[in-house]
Amino acid sequence: MKLTPVQREILITLVDLYHKTKEAVKGEDIAEIIKKNPGTIRNQMQSLRSMGLVEGVPGPKGGYKPTAECYRVLNIEPCDHEEYVPFYVNSVPMEDIKVVGISLPDIPHPNMCRASIQVLGNTKKINVGDIIRIGPTPVNKLIIRGRVIGRDDIDNILLIDILEIISIPKEKVKEVATMSLKTLSPDITIREAAKIISDENISGMPVVEKGKAVGIITTTDITRALAEGKEDSKVKEIMSKKVYTINENAMLAEAIEKMENKNVGRLVVTNDRNEIVGIITRTDIICRMARIFRDVKQPKLITV
Repeated sequence: MKLTPVQREILITLVDLYHKTKEAVKGEDIAEIIKKNPGTIRNQMQSLRSMGLVEGVPGPKGGYKPTAECYRVLNIEPCDHEEYVPFYVNSVPMEDIKVVGISLPDIPHPNMCRASIQVLGNTKKINVGDIIRIGPTPVNKLIIRGRVIGRDDIDNILLIDILEIISIPKEKVKEVATMSLKTLSPDITIREAAKIISDENISGMPVVEKGKAVGIITTTDITRALAEGKEDSKVKEIMSKKVYTINENAMLAEAIEKMENKNVGRLVVTNDRNEIVGIITRTDIICRMARIFRDVKQPKLITV
Protein backbone atom coordinates (compact mmCIF):
# COMPACT_ATOMS: atom_id res chain seq x y z
CA MET A 1 0.00 0.00 0.00
CA LYS A 2 1.51 3.29 -1.14
CA LEU A 3 1.22 6.22 1.25
CA THR A 4 2.22 9.81 0.67
CA PRO A 5 4.65 11.43 3.16
CA VAL A 6 1.76 13.50 4.57
CA GLN A 7 -0.40 10.40 5.08
CA ARG A 8 2.42 8.58 6.89
CA GLU A 9 3.00 11.61 9.12
CA ILE A 10 -0.70 11.77 9.95
CA LEU A 11 -0.86 8.05 10.80
CA ILE A 12 2.29 8.15 12.94
CA THR A 13 0.89 11.13 14.87
CA LEU A 14 -2.50 9.43 15.22
CA VAL A 15 -0.93 6.26 16.64
CA ASP A 16 1.26 8.31 19.00
CA LEU A 17 -1.66 10.34 20.39
CA TYR A 18 -3.92 7.29 20.62
CA HIS A 19 -1.31 5.39 22.63
CA LYS A 20 -0.98 8.29 25.05
CA THR A 21 -4.69 8.90 25.64
CA LYS A 22 -6.35 5.57 24.71
CA GLU A 23 -9.16 7.73 23.30
CA ALA A 24 -10.26 8.80 19.84
CA VAL A 25 -7.98 11.52 18.46
CA LYS A 26 -9.39 14.73 17.02
CA GLY A 27 -8.16 15.93 13.64
CA GLU A 28 -7.43 19.37 15.11
CA ASP A 29 -4.93 17.83 17.54
CA ILE A 30 -3.11 16.10 14.70
CA ALA A 31 -3.14 19.32 12.65
CA GLU A 32 -1.58 21.28 15.52
CA ILE A 33 1.28 18.83 15.95
CA ILE A 34 2.24 18.41 12.29
CA LYS A 35 1.54 22.07 11.43
CA LYS A 36 -1.11 21.38 8.80
CA ASN A 37 -4.48 22.96 8.11
CA PRO A 38 -7.35 21.09 9.88
CA GLY A 39 -9.15 20.95 6.52
CA THR A 40 -6.19 19.09 5.03
CA ILE A 41 -6.34 16.56 7.86
CA ARG A 42 -10.07 15.99 7.32
CA ASN A 43 -9.55 15.41 3.59
CA GLN A 44 -6.69 13.02 4.20
CA MET A 45 -8.69 11.15 6.83
CA GLN A 46 -11.38 10.41 4.26
CA SER A 47 -8.77 8.77 2.04
CA LEU A 48 -7.23 6.88 4.97
CA ARG A 49 -10.66 5.60 6.04
CA SER A 50 -11.34 4.32 2.53
CA MET A 51 -8.00 2.48 2.70
CA GLY A 52 -9.03 0.84 5.99
CA LEU A 53 -6.27 2.51 8.00
CA VAL A 54 -8.39 4.62 10.37
CA GLU A 55 -11.89 4.42 11.75
CA GLY A 56 -14.10 7.33 12.72
CA VAL A 57 -15.67 7.62 16.17
CA PRO A 58 -18.86 9.75 16.28
CA GLY A 59 -20.05 11.90 19.18
CA PRO A 60 -18.68 14.77 21.33
CA LYS A 61 -15.65 12.71 22.26
CA GLY A 62 -15.28 11.38 18.75
CA GLY A 63 -12.37 11.48 16.40
CA TYR A 64 -10.21 8.83 14.81
CA LYS A 65 -8.60 5.56 15.85
CA PRO A 66 -5.91 3.53 14.07
CA THR A 67 -6.94 0.11 12.74
CA ALA A 68 -4.95 -3.12 12.82
CA GLU A 69 -4.11 -2.52 9.15
CA CYS A 70 -2.66 0.87 10.11
CA TYR A 71 -0.21 -0.82 12.50
CA ARG A 72 0.72 -3.35 9.83
CA VAL A 73 1.39 -0.68 7.19
CA LEU A 74 3.52 1.33 9.63
CA ASN A 75 5.32 -1.85 10.74
CA ILE A 76 4.38 -1.21 14.37
CA GLU A 77 3.38 -4.13 16.55
CA PRO A 78 0.15 -3.40 18.50
CA CYS A 79 0.28 -4.55 22.10
CA ASP A 80 -2.41 -4.61 24.78
CA HIS A 81 0.19 -4.59 27.56
CA GLU A 82 2.94 -2.14 26.72
CA GLU A 83 6.32 -2.17 28.42
CA TYR A 84 8.05 1.12 29.07
CA VAL A 85 11.58 1.31 27.68
CA PRO A 86 13.65 4.10 29.25
CA PHE A 87 14.85 6.60 26.63
CA TYR A 88 17.41 9.33 27.32
CA VAL A 89 18.76 12.13 25.11
CA ASN A 90 22.01 13.64 26.36
CA SER A 91 21.27 12.04 29.76
CA VAL A 92 17.82 13.70 29.96
CA PRO A 93 14.86 11.26 30.21
CA MET A 94 12.35 11.64 27.36
CA GLU A 95 9.15 10.18 28.78
CA ASP A 96 7.01 11.37 25.85
CA ILE A 97 8.98 9.28 23.35
CA LYS A 98 8.20 5.57 23.19
CA VAL A 99 10.56 3.03 21.63
CA VAL A 100 8.60 0.56 19.47
CA GLY A 101 11.38 -1.17 17.56
CA ILE A 102 15.14 -1.67 17.45
CA SER A 103 16.83 -3.02 14.34
CA LEU A 104 20.43 -4.22 14.52
CA PRO A 105 21.42 -4.88 10.88
CA ASP A 106 24.30 -7.01 9.68
CA ILE A 107 27.64 -5.33 10.22
CA PRO A 108 29.66 -5.21 6.99
CA HIS A 109 32.67 -3.56 8.56
CA PRO A 110 34.11 -4.00 12.07
CA ASN A 111 34.41 -0.24 12.55
CA MET A 112 30.76 0.40 11.64
CA CYS A 113 28.00 -0.60 14.04
CA ARG A 114 24.66 1.08 13.49
CA ALA A 115 21.07 0.64 14.59
CA SER A 116 17.68 1.92 13.51
CA ILE A 117 15.38 2.96 16.35
CA GLN A 118 11.66 3.32 15.61
CA VAL A 119 9.79 5.51 18.07
CA LEU A 120 6.45 7.14 18.72
CA GLY A 121 6.67 10.79 19.63
CA ASN A 122 8.17 14.01 18.33
CA THR A 123 11.52 13.07 16.77
CA LYS A 124 12.13 16.73 15.91
CA LYS A 125 13.25 17.19 19.52
CA ILE A 126 16.29 15.05 18.72
CA ASN A 127 19.23 16.39 16.72
CA VAL A 128 22.05 14.80 14.78
CA GLY A 129 24.98 14.46 17.17
CA ASP A 130 22.84 13.89 20.27
CA ILE A 131 23.78 10.93 22.47
CA ILE A 132 20.84 8.64 23.21
CA ARG A 133 20.52 5.76 25.65
CA ILE A 134 17.82 3.13 25.40
CA GLY A 135 16.95 0.44 27.89
CA PRO A 136 16.95 -1.85 29.60
CA THR A 137 14.65 -3.46 27.02
CA PRO A 138 11.89 -5.58 28.62
CA VAL A 139 12.82 -9.01 27.24
CA ASN A 140 16.54 -9.15 26.57
CA LYS A 141 17.56 -6.45 29.08
CA LEU A 142 19.73 -4.62 26.58
CA ILE A 143 21.10 -1.13 27.08
CA ILE A 144 22.14 0.64 23.88
CA ARG A 145 24.01 3.92 23.78
CA GLY A 146 24.75 5.69 20.53
CA ARG A 147 25.18 8.93 18.61
CA VAL A 148 22.38 10.09 16.31
CA ILE A 149 23.60 10.28 12.70
CA GLY A 150 20.25 10.54 10.93
CA ARG A 151 16.55 11.18 11.53
CA ASP A 152 13.46 10.30 9.50
CA ASP A 153 10.55 12.41 10.76
CA ILE A 154 8.07 10.74 8.41
CA ASP A 155 8.62 7.18 9.64
CA ASN A 156 9.84 8.29 13.10
CA ILE A 157 13.15 6.46 12.79
CA LEU A 158 16.49 7.42 14.34
CA LEU A 159 19.71 6.08 12.84
CA ILE A 160 22.51 5.83 15.38
CA ASP A 161 26.16 4.89 15.52
CA ILE A 162 26.30 2.43 18.39
CA LEU A 163 28.84 3.37 21.05
CA GLU A 164 28.09 0.42 23.33
CA ILE A 165 25.65 -2.40 23.87
CA ILE A 166 25.31 -3.93 27.34
CA SER A 167 23.35 -7.08 28.07
CA ILE A 168 22.19 -7.24 31.69
CA PRO A 169 22.08 -10.78 33.12
CA LYS A 170 18.57 -12.08 33.77
CA GLU A 171 19.31 -12.71 37.41
CA LYS A 172 17.84 -11.66 40.72
CA VAL A 173 19.57 -9.25 43.04
CA LYS A 174 20.23 -11.97 45.63
CA GLU A 175 22.24 -13.96 43.06
CA VAL A 176 24.75 -11.10 42.70
CA ALA A 177 24.59 -9.20 46.01
CA THR A 178 26.80 -9.78 49.02
CA MET A 179 24.43 -11.62 51.35
CA SER A 180 26.85 -12.12 54.26
CA LEU A 181 26.13 -8.63 55.45
CA LYS A 182 28.51 -6.59 57.57
CA THR A 183 27.10 -3.54 59.33
CA LEU A 184 28.25 -0.70 61.55
CA SER A 185 26.71 0.86 64.63
CA PRO A 186 26.00 4.60 64.39
CA ASP A 187 27.70 5.18 67.76
CA ILE A 188 31.18 3.82 67.05
CA THR A 189 33.99 6.24 66.21
CA ILE A 190 35.31 7.03 62.76
CA ARG A 191 38.62 5.40 63.77
CA GLU A 192 36.82 2.16 64.67
CA ALA A 193 34.78 2.23 61.49
CA ALA A 194 37.91 2.80 59.39
CA LYS A 195 39.56 -0.30 60.90
CA ILE A 196 36.49 -2.48 60.31
CA ILE A 197 36.12 -1.40 56.69
CA SER A 198 39.84 -1.84 56.11
CA ASP A 199 39.83 -5.33 57.64
CA GLU A 200 36.82 -6.33 55.53
CA ASN A 201 38.46 -4.83 52.42
CA ILE A 202 35.22 -3.19 51.24
CA SER A 203 34.35 0.34 50.13
CA GLY A 204 31.27 0.95 52.24
CA MET A 205 28.86 -0.48 54.80
CA PRO A 206 25.29 0.14 55.93
CA VAL A 207 24.81 1.69 59.35
CA VAL A 208 22.18 -0.25 61.30
CA GLU A 209 20.33 0.54 64.52
CA LYS A 210 17.72 -1.79 66.03
CA GLY A 211 17.63 -3.83 62.85
CA LYS A 212 16.92 -0.85 60.63
CA ALA A 213 19.29 0.77 58.13
CA VAL A 214 19.75 4.39 59.22
CA GLY A 215 22.62 5.33 56.95
CA ILE A 216 25.50 4.40 54.65
CA ILE A 217 29.17 5.17 55.20
CA THR A 218 31.87 4.82 52.56
CA THR A 219 35.66 4.95 52.44
CA THR A 220 35.29 8.41 50.86
CA ASP A 221 33.32 9.62 53.89
CA ILE A 222 35.92 8.17 56.26
CA THR A 223 38.90 9.58 54.34
CA ARG A 224 37.36 13.04 54.36
CA ALA A 225 36.61 12.82 58.10
CA LEU A 226 40.13 11.65 58.94
CA ALA A 227 41.62 14.46 56.85
CA GLU A 228 39.54 16.90 58.91
CA GLY A 229 40.77 15.39 62.19
CA LYS A 230 37.42 13.84 63.11
CA GLU A 231 38.69 10.34 63.94
CA ASP A 232 36.99 10.45 67.36
CA SER A 233 33.62 11.62 65.97
CA LYS A 234 30.73 9.18 65.71
CA VAL A 235 29.74 7.41 62.51
CA LYS A 236 26.25 8.93 62.71
CA GLU A 237 27.79 12.40 62.37
CA ILE A 238 29.23 11.79 58.89
CA MET A 239 27.14 8.97 57.40
CA SER A 240 24.76 9.56 54.51
CA LYS A 241 21.24 9.27 55.87
CA LYS A 242 19.75 8.54 52.44
CA VAL A 243 19.40 4.77 52.34
CA TYR A 244 18.03 3.21 49.18
CA THR A 245 16.84 -0.36 49.33
CA ILE A 246 15.85 -3.07 46.88
CA ASN A 247 14.12 -6.41 47.38
CA GLU A 248 16.31 -9.48 47.08
CA ASN A 249 13.96 -10.95 44.45
CA ALA A 250 14.07 -7.88 42.19
CA MET A 251 15.81 -8.33 38.84
CA LEU A 252 19.32 -7.01 38.36
CA ALA A 253 18.11 -4.56 35.70
CA GLU A 254 15.92 -2.87 38.32
CA ALA A 255 18.91 -2.44 40.64
CA ILE A 256 20.96 -0.84 37.85
CA GLU A 257 18.14 1.53 36.97
CA LYS A 258 17.67 2.52 40.61
CA MET A 259 21.38 3.21 41.09
CA GLU A 260 21.34 5.32 37.93
CA ASN A 261 18.25 7.32 38.95
CA LYS A 262 19.41 7.88 42.54
CA ASN A 263 23.07 8.42 41.57
CA VAL A 264 24.33 5.98 44.18
CA GLY A 265 26.85 3.15 44.05
CA ARG A 266 25.16 0.70 46.41
CA LEU A 267 21.73 -0.46 47.54
CA VAL A 268 20.75 -2.18 50.77
CA VAL A 269 19.05 -5.51 50.01
CA THR A 270 15.91 -6.45 51.95
CA ASN A 271 13.66 -9.52 52.07
CA ASP A 272 9.87 -9.67 51.84
CA ARG A 273 9.64 -8.84 55.56
CA ASN A 274 11.66 -5.68 54.92
CA GLU A 275 14.58 -7.09 56.89
CA ILE A 276 18.13 -6.19 55.83
CA VAL A 277 19.81 -9.24 54.30
CA GLY A 278 22.62 -7.88 52.11
CA ILE A 279 24.09 -5.16 49.96
CA ILE A 280 24.64 -4.82 46.22
CA THR A 281 27.15 -2.44 44.66
CA ARG A 282 28.10 -1.28 41.19
CA THR A 283 31.29 -3.31 41.60
CA ASP A 284 29.26 -6.48 42.23
CA ILE A 285 27.34 -5.89 38.99
CA ILE A 286 30.44 -5.05 36.95
CA CYS A 287 32.23 -8.19 38.20
CA ARG A 288 29.21 -10.33 37.32
CA MET A 289 29.04 -8.94 33.80
CA ALA A 290 32.81 -9.31 33.39
CA ARG A 291 32.47 -13.03 34.19
CA ILE A 292 29.82 -13.34 31.47
CA PHE A 293 32.13 -11.77 28.86
CA ARG A 294 34.99 -13.98 30.01
CA ASP A 295 32.90 -17.13 29.70
CA VAL A 296 31.55 -16.37 26.21
CA LYS A 297 33.36 -18.63 23.75
CA GLN A 298 31.42 -17.87 20.57
CA PRO A 299 29.71 -14.67 19.40
CA LYS A 300 25.95 -14.77 19.66
CA LEU A 301 23.25 -13.15 17.57
CA ILE A 302 21.05 -11.07 19.85
CA THR A 303 17.44 -10.48 18.86
CA VAL A 304 15.82 -7.50 20.57
